[in-house]
Amino acid sequence: MAEQLLHATCVAVDTAAGPRGVLLRGPSGSGKSDLALRLIDAGARLVADDQCVLRTAPGPSLTARAPESLAGRIEVRGLGILQTQRQDEATIALIVDLVPGGPIERMPAAAHEVLQGVALPRLTLDPFEASALAKLHAAIRGAGPGGSAPAAGASQSSADKAAGGAANRRVVLVTGMSGAGHSTALKSLEDLGYEAIDNLPLSLLDAVLFEAEVRRPLAVGVDIRTRRFTAQTVVEHLQRLSEEPELSVTLVFLDCQDDILERRFTETRRRHPLARDRHVADGIAAERALVGPLKARADLAIDTSVLSPGELGRVLAGHFGAEPGAGMTIFVTSFSYRHGLPREADLVFDVRFLTNPHYDPVLRPYDGRNPKIAAFIEKDPEFDGFLTRLKDLLAPLLPRFEREGKSYLTIAVGCTGGRHRSVLVAERLAGWLRDQGRAATIGHRDLERKSGG
Repeated sequence: MAEQLLHATCVAVDTAAGPRGVLLRGPSGSGKSDLALRLIDAGARLVADDQCVLRTAPGPSLTARAPESLAGRIEVRGLGILQTQRQDEATIALIVDLVPGGPIERMPAAAHEVLQGVALPRLTLDPFEASALAKLHAAIRGAGPGGSAPAAGASQSSADKAAGGAANRRVVLVTGMSGAGHSTALKSLEDLGYEAIDNLPLSLLDAVLFEAEVRRPLAVGVDIRTRRFTAQTVVEHLQRLSEEPELSVTLVFLDCQDDILERRFTETRRRHPLARDRHVADGIAAERALVGPLKARADLAIDTSVLSPGELGRVLAGHFGAEPGAGMTIFVTSFSYRHGLPREADLVFDVRFLTNPHYDPVLRPYDGRNPKIAAFIEKDPEFDGFLTRLKDLLAPLLPRFEREGKSYLTIAVGCTGGRHRSVLVAERLAGWLRDQGRAATIGHRDLERKSGG
């Protein structure tokens, strides 16, 4: 098999389908070593700097290695010759021709080049523009795993799946109304192990996603304070990221009732970002009009009107705390109808038809976790049949929710005062779910309130 010495630099970039070689070409001073160094800093490995030995392999494919005297060494202007992390040989998947300062065609046709009898995709790139690494990573994901262009109709995601690619990196974009808990949500996600970044310009999002060595899940705050924010821009970024096979992207929209938002701004003496010289209500109305398309596009909308910071953290932990594929987490809560429905509830059941211990002065001080209350309510002739039918209803629903990709489910059980009947039924339901092997937690929203029922 013939070998050829080529004036070029090569690095091996890890992808879900395995390491892929990127051949960087250009005249002296065009930025080959500079771009290679940035790729290495982002986790790539050096194959060869400045000179590559190319060899045609069966397939056909093209491999690159360094001459023995240059293996593992890269020239860095201002520092000299450095030893760096290396890979002895790599199969070339992409050719990159470096053109400092352009011009670069805005919408180029798909380009390929035959090098030593092997057809390879080719990219023209300005190595010194801010998005250079992001563009290169996007191009390498679009190249076929053996170095040739993907077969017609084949997507990169299918190639990665066929190769048994690594688990997707979780990315949560947090947006919504100012004052609805944006900072609290990012802090909660950070506590769950996410790398949290607030007000990141969308133009830098790709660089954060694809340059960093750290593969921690990422939470990014995007709202009207973000530079050049428009709902359309966010939707376009979201659509593009959702097509990336290495990412699992979720858009979370935080909402809140207008009167509560107004009270929060008034109590904290903060100015609404859109109401510098107007009433805060005007700013809220203007913002709601701006972010409306994002709420319609959101994967998860959370109304924080009656949620404490801890409760918001619990909701986020339910949705994003478990590893992908770990199964659905279920939160069962009791509540009082006097204080409104739990806005985050997926399923709501009304148990006000059951006999109410509140009217027995001896039982009234106890709550639904007390055996005396349980015995009283369970004497109701409708209780056993209701609980059995409730379980029969939920048993086939839960697997269906999971198949639809739902990771967190909130079941709310309500009665008049949220102390007796709803508490007992919620406890019984959570116990049954755990017996079924489900990850179920329980809470009693209004148990400490002074109210009956």
